Amino acid sequence: MSELTPHFRAGYVALIGEPNVGKSTLLNALLQQKLSIVTEKPQTTRHKILGISSSDSYQIIFLDTPGIIKPKYLLQEVMMKFASSAVADADIVLLLVDAQKAQQKKYTENSEAVEKIKAANKTTFLVVNKIDLLKKEDVLPLLVELQVLFPFAEVIPVSALTGFNVQDLVSTIVRYLPEHPPYYDTDIVSDAQERFFVSEIIREKIFEQFKEEVPYSTTVDIVEFKERETGKHFISADIIVERDSQKGILIGKQGAALKKLGSTARTAIEDFLGHAVFLELHVKVKKDWRDDQRLLNKLGYRVEE
Repeated sequence: MSELTPHFRAGYVALIGEPNVGKSTLLNALLQQKLSIVTEKPQTTRHKILGISSSDSYQIIFLDTPGIIKPKYLLQEVMMKFASSAVADADIVLLLVDAQKAQQKKYTENSEAVEKIKAANKTTFLVVNKIDLLKKEDVLPLLVELQVLFPFAEVIPVSALTGFNVQDLVSTIVRYLPEHPPYYDTDIVSDAQERFFVSEIIREKIFEQFKEEVPYSTTVDIVEFKERETGKHFISADIIVERDSQKGILIGKQGAALKKLGSTARTAIEDFLGHAVFLELHVKVKKDWRDDQRLLNKLGYRVEE
């Protein structure tokens, strides 16, 4: 990293929106590397994930958040608290909407995500994602229509998937950041430990391999993480489910499903760590863990005081 400029800018930027609008895909595009897990299923992100983009003149600390919903169980209540705390911490809030859903009038002043930005009263950008799925002549009328939802500081169409306008979004964010020295070392991209990202990779592969409710009823606990300079890193992880039937699905006939999961997860973990890995997976039943405050705390779903 070169020497920092005298008028360095730094600040926190929260990404919020309803499930499946592309927040995690956008975070990865903004950072130009994969940090948040991405699947086609909604409500994949459960934590407030911090990603850091630095140059010699700015540092943006992005906060990826779970999709805004009405909680049905304790885990989802914790997830919504993660989203609220990200907005509270932010200098700038990016409200992401899905361009196609917006075109279908799915967003109103009473939408869950819009209500959240109204309550926060922060500098807010409207980021209309998946704009590549619209006809060109439909884009401008849609942007004009969406501006009535809130007094947005900026309205920016992007495609997180193709990269369209992503760097323009970064440049616009920087203009709004306060002058401030960097909050983090400019050479790091996150404050989370590697074991957190390993657990997220395993969870991503569960979402990709299994259907219906099973992925939502699982979480991953890294029991052991041994780094070795020579030989493979050793990682032991517990996949926690709520019912015996879910355990049976994850393991599969003669262990075939779990073996497949282990293989795909190990490959992805090795790509992420840049090191060979021996991955050991176990499936354990913790009845109704999504509504158990003690277990949620132990598993890392703890809201900062």
